[in-house]
Amino acid sequence: MADVTIYTRPMCGFCVRAVALLKKKGVKFTEIDAGWDRDKKKEMIQRAGGASTFPQIFVGDVHVGGCDELLGMEQAGKLDGLLAME
Repeated sequence: MADVTIYTRPMCGFCVRAVALLKKKGVKFTEIDAGWDRDKKKEMIQRAGGASTFPQIFVGDVHVGGCDELLGMEQAGKLDGLLAME
């Protein structure tokens, strides 16, 4: 299974929803709290090609986007295939 990284911030409903979906699917992931850490937020923005909203989700080297994109991939049946990649 691919490595999953999610950049989050405290009190973010979208972050909570994205994390809940990953947990429901049994996905192991690394959560990086970038809400108050300038260096982590800068890292997130660079990895995300300029996107600065939370969360930002990566599966391996693939930038999924935010919560809406993650949920959209799940609804379209594309998330499992991406997660299966190594």
